[in-house]
Amino acid sequence: MTNATAAIAEGGRDFIRDIVQSDLDSKKHATVVTRFPPEPNGYLHIGHAKSICLNFGIAEEFGGRCHLRFDDTNPAKEEQEYIDAIERDVRWLGFDWGKHLYHASDYFDRLYEWAELLIKAGKAYVDDQTPEEMRINRGTLTEPGKNSPFRDRSLDENLDLFRRMKAGEFGNGARVLRAKIDMTSGNINLRDPTLYRIVKAPHPRTGTKWSIYPSYDFAHGQSDAIEGITHSICTLEFEDHRPLYDWFLDNLPVPSKPHQYEMARLNLTYTVLSKRVLTTLVRDGHVKGWDDPRMPTLAGLRRRGVPPGALRDFIKRIGVAKANSIVDAGMLDFSIREALNKTALRRMAVLRPLKIVIENYPEGQSEELEAVNHPDDPAAGSRKIKFGRELYIEQDDFMENPPKKFFRLSPGAEVRFRYAYFITCREAVKNDKGEVVELRCTYDPATRGGNAPDGRKVKATIHWVSAADSKPAEVRIYNPLFSKPDPTGGEGFTKDLSPNSLEVLADARVERVLAEPSNTAEPVQFERQGYFVRDPDSTPDRPVFNRTVGLRDTFAKEVGKG
Repeated sequence: MTNATAAIAEGGRDFIRDIVQSDLDSKKHATVVTRFPPEPNGYLHIGHAKSICLNFGIAEEFGGRCHLRFDDTNPAKEEQEYIDAIERDVRWLGFDWGKHLYHASDYFDRLYEWAELLIKAGKAYVDDQTPEEMRINRGTLTEPGKNSPFRDRSLDENLDLFRRMKAGEFGNGARVLRAKIDMTSGNINLRDPTLYRIVKAPHPRTGTKWSIYPSYDFAHGQSDAIEGITHSICTLEFEDHRPLYDWFLDNLPVPSKPHQYEMARLNLTYTVLSKRVLTTLVRDGHVKGWDDPRMPTLAGLRRRGVPPGALRDFIKRIGVAKANSIVDAGMLDFSIREALNKTALRRMAVLRPLKIVIENYPEGQSEELEAVNHPDDPAAGSRKIKFGRELYIEQDDFMENPPKKFFRLSPGAEVRFRYAYFITCREAVKNDKGEVVELRCTYDPATRGGNAPDGRKVKATIHWVSAADSKPAEVRIYNPLFSKPDPTGGEGFTKDLSPNSLEVLADARVERVLAEPSNTAEPVQFERQGYFVRDPDSTPDRPVFNRTVGLRDTFAKEVGKG
């Protein structure tokens, strides 16, 4: 069992795992075979992570195997970029399919043969109706559908037309092949569903060999059967498709009879997981690509610095259920903080700098101080940081006229500078606009290391960086992409986009070690600020850092104020 699977297994049982255990106990199956079947028409998102963890996790827990199978049945929307990204994301999440990488396109020849079998058995026909006519005649939830005027074509005519469709004789959308089931069925999915449609587009794997492609419903169950899948796990929206899934298995000479099970999909506050919406966000420039750290894609989460272990922990915490529900995004942030608190090295960074001049510190002099890398991990060691006459602190750590319970820096107040000395503010220097631009302070040389030999105490410790030794950096503060906890997932979703989803701090200062080329790309904790990770946009002269998550949940409070 891999570490990833072990982490999921600790979450206990769920109804899917109970079914699997029962099937093994009753000898219904000798081994467990699951699959993760993504469509390569976009990047995977956090909802897919739930399916990945469940399918790969169950297979490993019960000594079986999980297949990665690309549902590549729509070449008009599929790209190699998406295929590569999906494989990369599954591996990043901690799982491996070994030699079991498959594609629906592997079975195109057999699926075509089976389609001809349905035609010869009088269970499929070629329909010439327009898409609009088919939509109208399909009926509604309360009204039965109407038979197509082409439903009673002869077997020979249907076979001839279908073969001509395959040969590319007709244009896109001119004809479709439909199963002949029941246009009056209470389940709309059984009202003569489409099996094949004409799509004249090159396929990433088969090139221009095919002019017709199977529908998802026709390819999915048969691919499961060909691969010997024992437990085909889908989300609840496919529950009404299960009778059709079974109809195909019952009417074709498939080598096995898999069973479909449905679970609740992941719904997250302040998040939209519609692939159509995510594609539009990228296409229309609302975000800067599929891996924008505001996106709920696995690529976006990775770029934001979210560890894969935190995602697995989150999936374990939310569990697997039969009823849909909405999960508070704060649960994901909690799992991220829990993971990073244990592993992230501590560093100091000032995001909105305010200059400090220590007037009684000798000009041109500096000294090295010892700073721990992780307070709970002695093995992480320590580092040297430089202290000198000129420093930077956060603007928010100073108030000229502080309220009663403000214990940080103010005129006449003394505070501890982390790892350094007790510092007292003597004067605030302002510009022509009356804005504080510099503080004049003094330090107590006897308090090196942050302790006073006379036993006096201060009520605040603040972080800082050396003006001479720190490096300029850009820091990107990410908040949820949507301003509402239940954003619109359909048309008009843009009205719920948050104008505050990204704040760029161009004048930040960070410890020198954070800007060195040899510095690790792993997330770090900026003390008192949150967890951050270096972004690929970084240059040797100017690092860029993305905030992964704050030290505490401030976004919910900000939304509440609005």
